[in-house]
Amino acid sequence: MTNNPTTTIRLGILGTGSKDLRSGIIGLGNMGSLHARSVLEGKVPRMRLTAVCDINPERMVYDPEIKTFTDSRALIRSGEVDAVLIATPHYSHTDIGIDALENGLHTLIEKPISVHKADCERLIAAYAKTNGVVFAAMFNQRTDPFHQKIRALLQGGELGEIRRVSWTITNWFRSEFYYASGGWRATWAGEGGGVLLNQCPHNLDLFQWFFGMPRQVRAFCSFGRYHDIEVEDDVTAYMKFENGATAVFITSTGEAPGTNRLEIAAERGRLVYENDELRFTRNEIEMSEFSRTTKQSFATPPVWEVQIPLGKDHGEQHIGILGNFTAAILDGTRLIAPATEGIHSVELANAFLYSSLTNTTVNMPLDGKVYEQELRKLIASSRAKKSAPTVSTATDDFAKSFR
Repeated sequence: MTNNPTTTIRLGILGTGSKDLRSGIIGLGNMGSLHARSVLEGKVPRMRLTAVCDINPERMVYDPEIKTFTDSRALIRSGEVDAVLIATPHYSHTDIGIDALENGLHTLIEKPISVHKADCERLIAAYAKTNGVVFAAMFNQRTDPFHQKIRALLQGGELGEIRRVSWTITNWFRSEFYYASGGWRATWAGEGGGVLLNQCPHNLDLFQWFFGMPRQVRAFCSFGRYHDIEVEDDVTAYMKFENGATAVFITSTGEAPGTNRLEIAAERGRLVYENDELRFTRNEIEMSEFSRTTKQSFATPPVWEVQIPLGKDHGEQHIGILGNFTAAILDGTRLIAPATEGIHSVELANAFLYSSLTNTTVNMPLDGKVYEQELRKLIASSRAKKSAPTVSTATDDFAKSFR
């Protein structure tokens, strides 16, 4: 989420019905302004934008009906909104989120919900004290029909027991100019990490949504391998699950053209998702059963080649999450992406980093307080020349995120 000072939006009221959800957006950088446009253009039924907040007043060219604030605390206490969408830099998600929840506002947070597991736990603890508040995360990739089909196949048992997973996501190429475009980018104090905290939270969320959490993690992260940055821009992580299945997760912002390929090897065959194609090579007989019963030395199970027809549609994405958030508040609809599940993608990212920094295998679940201490050390020893921007939060200070 980039704070781009040239981004300006013309705000206006849409919808006047009593059943409209009065919403506010905190942070009008790239993502915040995108969400604002979606609401203002009527793409999110029954959601009405009534307030916005940003530390840069130039981003808020507004109509009088929409209230503007430069301090999140003032918006949250204004009485102008029933719900807020938090689209500020990462560290501030925790404090602003807690403030919104403690003041009874329905809350939707951009990814990641926090930078580290301990802050996720603080955020979730604040939510646990609420009553009737809807708390969601902007994991828009869960609306993608391809991802929904993969999960349905896994949960429905169509693939049988998982043996191995390999996911390579190296189509996140970023230039040096990109990293120089914001003072908070690619620093431990400003962003809390690199590709794992900025580009990959969606992939890590999908990973745990598909497969659950691993039992052990061993990762190799390269810090500033391809760019003049202090955080990770290249990662290879190995995981082991309770049933003995293994997984490899590879990502980078330094490869071009890069690839995005998910391969799942299971008892009933192999599922591959790549280039908008979902292909299932299905064993007619489960591999273990075939191995036990065949009388041939080099035989393999006969297979069916299945191409699952899904077209090129990638779902409603951000608008789908906004609409689902609105429906959850007004109608009691089940959330697609509960924010309480956002801790898992953060924990995976933290575990990868901690494993690499300490050169150890990490047993899961990760001790959030131990990782928080490690992150404090990284911030204290940072030599980054860029300074993190001031963000109006409940503490108004990044460092105080580590209470």
